[in-house]
Order: sequence, then structure tokens, then C-alpha cells
Amino acid sequence: MSVEQVPVQRADFDQVMVPNYAPAAFIPVRGQGSRVWDQSGRELVDFSGGIAVNVLGHAHPALVGALTEQANKLWHVSNVFTNEPALRLAKKLVDATFAERVFFCNSGAEANEAAFKLARRVAHDLYGTEKYQIVAALNSFHGRTLFTVSVGGQPKYSEGFGPKITGITHVPYNDLQALKAAVSDKTCAVVLEPIQGEGGVLPAELEYLQGARKLCDEHNALLVFDEVQSGMGRSGHLFAYMHYGVTPDILSSAKSIGGGFPMAAMLTTEKLAKHLSVGVHGTTYGGNPLACAVGEAVIDVVNTPQVLAGVNAKHELFKARLQKIGQQYGVFSQVRGMGLLIGCVLTDAWKGKAKEFFNAAEHEGVMILQAGPDVVRFAPSLVIEDADINEGLDRFERAVAKLTKA
Repeated sequence: MSVEQVPVQRADFDQVMVPNYAPAAFIPVRGQGSRVWDQSGRELVDFSGGIAVNVLGHAHPALVGALTEQANKLWHVSNVFTNEPALRLAKKLVDATFAERVFFCNSGAEANEAAFKLARRVAHDLYGTEKYQIVAALNSFHGRTLFTVSVGGQPKYSEGFGPKITGITHVPYNDLQALKAAVSDKTCAVVLEPIQGEGGVLPAELEYLQGARKLCDEHNALLVFDEVQSGMGRSGHLFAYMHYGVTPDILSSAKSIGGGFPMAAMLTTEKLAKHLSVGVHGTTYGGNPLACAVGEAVIDVVNTPQVLAGVNAKHELFKARLQKIGQQYGVFSQVRGMGLLIGCVLTDAWKGKAKEFFNAAEHEGVMILQAGPDVVRFAPSLVIEDADINEGLDRFERAVAKLTKA
């Protein structure tokens, strides 16, 4: 029995969906590698990667195979039981990272919610009720739940929902002196993105993360790294903390970890994990066999020397060409980021106009992203073919040429 396919179009979005998104005028219907086709059959080069999610592009055979095989075995059993794919993936994450324990969930917000709850629980159990303050960075982004949006340092996302969660302080990113001034013995956690994603693709300075680690050690606070956007190979390392050589106490991962299937993980040590004892925290779908089977296929492909080395080589290809485009048309003051998370900072003349670049690129058949109004962002597949990079950048240059002429 097949499900009846009712014809739909973009206009239907405005009739049936909550208006919290403003999607593009076309509907993608099929993807292969780093190419996407819309309803009319138009082909686009995908430099957006589903916002740093489609780590192996579209319809990667290893992921399709893993999902199909598991779909014919077992979809869901609940956390009253465990399952083989979850245990295999957890073992692989533990073997590849600082972590000794894994908590699976469904989204970056949930991974961060678990991380922040764990940090407060540890402080509560070991030091009492007064140690609950969290220090985070301005312009950070940690999710959309009330807790995570409160920790995120962007008021536009957190205001208008009644009283905020208390005990959260925000300081400028990459400002170690400001961090020192904010951390005290009442601090339970310092929460940082090693590369600020939504805040403009801004990598941390090494001394900043080293200083944060030292401050946490001095004040019995936990260092939490939000690697939802930077993790699973995107930085050219399996996780960005490895690039810096600064180890967190808790790490959140999502987006790329499922390659497009909704999944996330919080990684931590055995000592800290003990504080999430039976019944303290949970999730209905987290660690389900479908997600974990796909996640296992993702890590098997990504955590290889050739793929990680390829990410760094592709970064150079993107960066050289984007710098050239930026100089020729006077649109970018800086091209920054790590691996295949790249941000092009708009010049003063183009500040606030990132959306115009997004629209112009789409008209030329290339999908890109913004990171705020002043940064054009690229987060393609880690295994994107060089030919697709060159073709996509040709299209992007045509878009920039038309935009600057207009």
C-alpha cells in the first residue's frame, strides 16, 4: 500500500504552517551528493549542507544503506530497553574522544539542555544550592528551549517569553579578561562554542579557550563546549576541541552527527555522568536504533584520515577563491572559519545585506547561508567534489557580479 501523494507548492506553506520560518521560494525535492533539484527540475549546487547537517551530502550510499538495513529490523523500542546500534555508536564516540559516557538525544538544543542540567546537577550535588551560575558568550547560540535560549547570548531569541532562567551571565567572546571578571566560586559552568556559528563563524583564540579551562579548574566549574555546528569533522578534526588541544568536561554534538537524520549526543566523563542517575533526565526517542545506525555510518566515514585531510584541502580551495571574489568586487573584509565552516564578513558598504547574497546566489543556482546579517556562510558536505566546489563558486561569483552591478 502506497501513501497518496497530494500535490503541494510553496504557497501552501503560508496556509498550513506556523509562520516562524520564511523559506525560500522553491521546494527542493531530490538531492544527490552536493547537487539538489527543485520541483521544476532546476539543479542547484548545495553549499549550505542543511545548515552544517548534511555532512556527507545527499543520499550518501553508506547512510542510505545503514538506514535501510535498520529500517527492516527495528525502529524503536524505548529506553526501557537498550539497542545494538546505540551501544556500537556510543563505543565509537568514546574511543574517538575524551568522553567515557554518552547521552543520546534528538537535537542540538536537547544536547545542550542535557549539558546545562548536568552542570547544575553536579554543582548542586557536590557544592550546594548556591553554585548554579552559568557564564556564556555574547552572540552565542545554544538552541531554542527556554534554558538554551537563555544561555545563548542573543536577546532577539530570548525576549518575549516571560521570566528568564536566572543565574546566566554573558561576556564578550574571545575576551579573556571579561571572562575572568565573570567567573566566581558560584559559577557551575562556562559554556562556549569553539567556533561561534550563528554569531558569525568566529573561531576562538587558543589563549581564550586555554584561559577558560584554567578558570574552570580554579573555581570548580565545568567547561562545556557546544560543538553542535563545529563537530563531526566540520573543522578538519573530528571535534574542534582537538584542534585547540583544550579538553572540555562536557561536549554537545548534533547537526552533522546524524548526517541529516535527527540525532544528537552529549559527551562527558564517567565521574560527571554519575550525577545523571536513573530517572534524573530522559528522552523518548533519544538513542533510537534508526538514528544510531545512521550515526554509526557517519562516524565510520568521517573519522578517517582521508576525509579529515580532505576537509582541510577543500577549505583552502574555498578560501582562496572567496578571498579573490571578495577583493575583486569589494564585498568581503575577511574570510574566516575552520575546515568547511566558512564565514565571509561583509565590508561596511554591504553590512546588513547577507540576505541579498543568499537570494542572488539562489537565482544563479547555488545554495548558501547567512550567519547573522553581516556574514555569508558556507557549510557544505565534507566530501563535496572539487568540481562541485568550482562550479558552485563560479555560480556564486556570477551572483556577486550581478548584485554589485545592480
